[in-house]
Amino acid sequence: MAKITGNEISPGTLINYNGGLWIAVKTQKVKPGKGGAYNQVELKNVTQGTKLNQRFRSDEAVDEVHLDKKDFQFLYASGDMLTFMDMETYDQIELATDFVGDQAQFLQDGMKTLVQLYEGKPIGIKLPVQVTLTVAEADPVLKGGTAAPSFKSAVLENGLKIQVPPFVGAGEKIIVATEDGSYVRRAE
Repeated sequence: MAKITGNEISPGTLINYNGGLWIAVKTQKVKPGKGGAYNQVELKNVTQGTKLNQRFRSDEAVDEVHLDKKDFQFLYASGDMLTFMDMETYDQIELATDFVGDQAQFLQDGMKTLVQLYEGKPIGIKLPVQVTLTVAEADPVLKGGTAAPSFKSAVLENGLKIQVPPFVGAGEKIIVATEDGSYVRRAE
């Protein structure tokens, strides 16, 4: 593990602190008029999900942790378990749907994902930034509404309800952001 100073911790930095694995969520550098500068850091425990606010002095050393990142392919869902295959070794792993969180609804058979591993154990997963989905149902357009841009409700093939522009109809393929489930554009 590499040593970094307290003022080098930024959001997304993974550190080994008090015997646990923590990720920095928010940081604020503070230089008081009296005393030494410090970095106020909100930490989240990667394995337990607990949060902690901690001050790190600029001369304090902490252990930065580097994760292994490997490409996995999503194979299928079975109950509340999701099966992924390592694209190099073809080994399969199962992750709970709760572990993947809200992004599980965007998983499609054969989708390439990035799994973050710490000492061989999965601790995080990243999906592609955007996915292509088919609109299953779309509300009709209301005529004579307003001249301002408006959106209507639509239900996607995975059951997700989102807001789409009035020109999108049922059966069309659209691109959706996996981060927040928002409409991006029509698929080509």
